[in-house]
Amino acid sequence: MSFLRRASRVAVASSIHGNVQRRQRTRWAAEDQAKAAAQAVPPIPDLPPLPPQVAPAASMDAKIEQLTKLGELKAAGILTDAEFDAQKARILGN
Repeated sequence: MSFLRRASRVAVASSIHGNVQRRQRTRWAAEDQAKAAAQAVPPIPDLPPLPPQVAPAASMDAKIEQLTKLGELKAAGILTDAEFDAQKARILGN
């Protein structure tokens, strides 16, 4: 009986030892992969933001038409001089 008891204890201890080794190898492999991945990819520097996209320039005829309408609004008293100048600068792209 003592031989069987000892054999079963050895089998249990061997099984536990194998499980511990397997978990350690898995953990170490994951740590090694994480280290390799961190070293393989250099950090991406912060890039400055892109400038805003400028809409394609309107044709000269369209700009003249907008300025004409703007002048009519100013003449009618709907726009002040400051508003007229601001809109004119926006249309001309200044």
